[in-house]
Amino acid sequence: MSDWSSLERFLRTDPLDAGCAGTFDLLDLYVEERLAGGDPEGRFPGVAAHLRICDPCLDDYEGLLAAVGA
Repeated sequence: MSDWSSLERFLRTDPLDAGCAGTFDLLDLYVEERLAGGDPEGRFPGVAAHLRICDPCLDDYEGLLAAVGA
């Protein structure tokens, strides 16, 4: 990813963004909500906003889903 696109993504950050630490703290609940057929994006909008812009946290989310067999 170029420096410009990283900067552009940062500048478009949603003010609801939970950040990496907040997302990490809630990621297990976010996954549980998804597995239960709920609405994780509605229940945890800050986490959803963060996962849209942070590739490392998205990787953690996808890894957790894979680990639980989703």
